[in-house]
Amino acid sequence: MSFFEEQCPEMDRYLENSASAEPDILKRLRKETFQKTTQPHMISGYQQGRLLTIISKLMQPRKILEIGTFTGYATLCLAEGLQKEGKITTLDVNEDLAYLPQSYFAESEYSDRIDFKIQDAKDFLKKTDEIFDLVFVDADKENYVEYFNLLKPKLKSGSVLLFDNVLWYGKVLEEHPKQKSTQKIKELNELVARDDDFENLILPLRDGVNLIRKR
Repeated sequence: MSFFEEQCPEMDRYLENSASAEPDILKRLRKETFQKTTQPHMISGYQQGRLLTIISKLMQPRKILEIGTFTGYATLCLAEGLQKEGKITTLDVNEDLAYLPQSYFAESEYSDRIDFKIQDAKDFLKKTDEIFDLVFVDADKENYVEYFNLLKPKLKSGSVLLFDNVLWYGKVLEEHPKQKSTQKIKELNELVARDDDFENLILPLRDGVNLIRKR
């Protein structure tokens, strides 16, 4: 649940009811996520999922990278905009939960375009030579700054990078945060805003999405 949802649940319901319907496979995955995981709030969810789908469809990317798969909801949303010969690489380190996204990926129409890896994202980024059109980061917040620095050379002009949870339940307003995750999220937001190679806007959707485009 996001900071905004806690503050105004009626508006959040209105926004969901006024958005395009989610595909049936996503509806079932969302339900199963709440039934079988201990932290279901980590799922991207309805509104954010539709945002990811629209951005992906507008861009029609050939190569997408996702850092933080969880149960695969955002993966399937991003895959909706892939080119026919495109690929989405999604990374996670939770082997115990891998069965859940794998089952939905196999069922989906994008099964041959999803490359699900149980691998540390930093190791992957240090080794890969791939250049990505679209990247979505929703993993360990304490590594957000390092992810950004590692991703910079993996993007081309026009590539789009999204970081989730950048409002961190309103904690980014703390002047001197003690929590390391809050510190790193604030550092990321400040770093991106000062970087002349990028243009960005933080969308106050759910827990905040930093939408970043490489110039």
